[in-house]
Amino acid sequence: MTSPTPPEAAPERRIALHEAEFAADPHAAYERMRKEFGPFVPVDLIPDVPATLVIGYAQARRILNDPLRFPADPTVWEQSVPETCPVRPMMESRPNALRSAGPAHTRYRSANTAAIDGVDQHELRTLVEQVADGTIAEFRETEGADLLTQYAWPIAFRVLSALLGCPDEVGRRIADGMAKIFEGVDAASGNQILTEAVADLVALRRRQPGDDITSRLLAHSSGLDDMEMLHQLVTLYGAGIEPLTNLITNTVLRILTDDQFSGDLHAGGSSVREALDSVLYTDPPLANFCISYPPHPVDVDGFLLPAHQPVLISMTACNNDPALGDQRTASNRAHLSWSTGPHACPARPHAYLIAETAITHLLDALPEMDLATAAQDLVWRPGPFHRALTALPVQFPAAASV
Repeated sequence: MTSPTPPEAAPERRIALHEAEFAADPHAAYERMRKEFGPFVPVDLIPDVPATLVIGYAQARRILNDPLRFPADPTVWEQSVPETCPVRPMMESRPNALRSAGPAHTRYRSANTAAIDGVDQHELRTLVEQVADGTIAEFRETEGADLLTQYAWPIAFRVLSALLGCPDEVGRRIADGMAKIFEGVDAASGNQILTEAVADLVALRRRQPGDDITSRLLAHSSGLDDMEMLHQLVTLYGAGIEPLTNLITNTVLRILTDDQFSGDLHAGGSSVREALDSVLYTDPPLANFCISYPPHPVDVDGFLLPAHQPVLISMTACNNDPALGDQRTASNRAHLSWSTGPHACPARPHAYLIAETAITHLLDALPEMDLATAAQDLVWRPGPFHRALTALPVQFPAAASV
């Protein structure tokens, strides 16, 4: 008599982060995840690319501050992922601070911090105001605009290119490559476009150094070679264009639709700062990121995180963890949207200044601006990492024209 064949184990249920349904209402999805899984959620970044999403605030902070058990090095993981994988360019090994650990991370981090700290905050504010003036002038004589493509993106692109000493033609190629990578559509092509354009920028600044972040990186005592320089700049562009665009756009949307902010579009700087912090708590531009790759299985609060499988922090879900209770107030700025620990964003004050200045300038220029469509009709772009609109159409009366 033969023994019965044992039943196959039921496949693990995973939540798809890449679908339009998730993008349309992530907060409801996080609430369902919390009820079903607790602080650690099995997810698919795209089909057949599994990961663990951390949605517990306390657990996230422990992981972000434990680089020994949760290093950011994806070397082993990427061996199991084809080069054509759409999310690979966002996650793969690069000789930069974001994807390294130990002495290598210290070396890259020190170079980046020194180069970024060389930016004068007063000059940066003046630069943003000048760019904002020129950008608004391009659509102000009309009675409407798409603030994502006609304001937020040009602000991020033009300001970052100026800070990096990047000519417009090279910057446009870099922005095109970054957009393809963030979308996860034709990401391999985007990676190639980005790599070639950044290499051209490095070569230019080696020949003609200036007062810019690229030149300061080249002059740093860490002695970065061309390949290392390429990947430092890829990281800076990746952290600068898409997330900053979405931070500006998401905050303007909040101001236009939330009663707490929409009553007075002449709001002072404090109200814009409050709106920014509100968005950084509830709809940060990078919703799920801060990726680590445990080299061994790690038990956290009774949940076993697999070795060499990505662990992502959901900044959105962690910021809104009910376990925080009364601590969940935007005013204390305890959110994780800039990350924390050794990989915390080194350009936080610069990004904050750019977004606040751009938004304040826009509200001053177009005080009677309003949405050109119902808020519920706005479309959020699918994708496992970002919280991003496809467009933010607004209208303003002809009287606002000059």
